[in-house]
Amino acid sequence: MEASTELFINAIVAGLLLGGFYAAVSVGISISFGMLDVVNIAHPAFIILGSYIAYTANARFGFVPIVTSVVLSPLFFALGLLLYRIYYLCFEKRGQESLRGLAFFFGVLFITEVTLVLVFGVDYVQARTPYTDVTERFAGIDFPLRLVVPFFVSLAMVIGLQFFLTHTFFGRAVLAVAQDQLALRLMGVDPVRVKGLAFALSIATAGVAGALLIVILPVQPSIGREYIGLVFAVCVLGGMGSIWGTLVGALVLGTAESFTATFFGPSWAPAVSFGLLLATLAFRPSGLFGR
Repeated sequence: MEASTELFINAIVAGLLLGGFYAAVSVGISISFGMLDVVNIAHPAFIILGSYIAYTANARFGFVPIVTSVVLSPLFFALGLLLYRIYYLCFEKRGQESLRGLAFFFGVLFITEVTLVLVFGVDYVQARTPYTDVTERFAGIDFPLRLVVPFFVSLAMVIGLQFFLTHTFFGRAVLAVAQDQLALRLMGVDPVRVKGLAFALSIATAGVAGALLIVILPVQPSIGREYIGLVFAVCVLGGMGSIWGTLVGALVLGTAESFTATFFGPSWAPAVSFGLLLATLAFRPSGLFGR
């Protein structure tokens, strides 16, 4: 295999693996923002919180980060329930969710970040696993396991959410809650309860995504800000409220970033990715899988 061809294929593979991780960090926003109309700008903060919890369990007790995140998902779910209840009572119930609700989530973002700084400091940390530094090579293509393992975990989570939302009564209620709450009430379903549970589910996915992040690269408390634009870009690119769209949009952005970083330099990667987003919206404003 020629060097240029090998480099090209490696860039695509790395981009797809990175895109799988992007799907994990964005699927929660696809639920809260795309389906519930809740602009949770603090979502990346909960991802970093999940990273530090997984790091602490790994550093002190040797627990595998991804397993830790799955075990602690109910705690993130409960945190999401509490957060939505506060948001609903203080803002959504009063019809003030548009601007003041956004300010509320900005406050949650910075409070979470400051708390992590006070507890852990500002130094970068990373969890260690048996596969962190292992790279398998097949036919000239590199498969770093620190990306491969999170890719498959992310894929399983996204596919599981898609089937849950489309094959259960609760899932269909979540899909309908942002469209016609009156119809849900006539069916005996409480839209507020549905939104609360769905929002809690989105926060639970953030905990898992945080464990994937701490496996892939080092983190520090303020790194969550770097993912604010990305998670909303993936959500909009794939189509508002579409889980499959989130997965495809994440893979497209991951591949675009990897290809650009490989051949033109890392500094160009964000510009190309968001340029691709703007181009998509120019020709298809609803996103790739939007209605």
